[in-house]
Amino acid sequence: MNHPLVSYPQLPDTPVSHLPFSPCVVVGDLIFVSGQASVDPQGNIVSDTFEGEFRRSIENVRKVLEAAGSDLAHVVQTRNYVREAEDVPLYNKLYREYFPAPCPARTTITNCLPPSLKYEVEVVAVKSGTGL
Repeated sequence: MNHPLVSYPQLPDTPVSHLPFSPCVVVGDLIFVSGQASVDPQGNIVSDTFEGEFRRSIENVRKVLEAAGSDLAHVVQTRNYVREAEDVPLYNKLYREYFPAPCPARTTITNCLPPSLKYEVEVVAVKSGTGL
């Protein structure tokens, strides 16, 4: 898609995927980040504890947002996928570390990921310097 208000920023260490999607799409001041999971910069899944996968996924979001001119403080919405419902209390604890009040709008779905992943997240953010 070629449109003057649409871009697809990436830095060299932005996690990539072998699947057909962009890590993020920027439209004006809005940044739409595709689902980020516990993967290395080449897109290989890194299996870990729930906490380890959660932290790696959020750090991947941080890298994608940095490439787009933003950061976690400018996230306005998250969509979260937690494989095991029993991990939700830990998920809520960890989530508060990265997204303190006032929290972004949020959706959480459980029992929805393949066995290879414990957590995945996608976000919508605004560019830094836009008044948030």
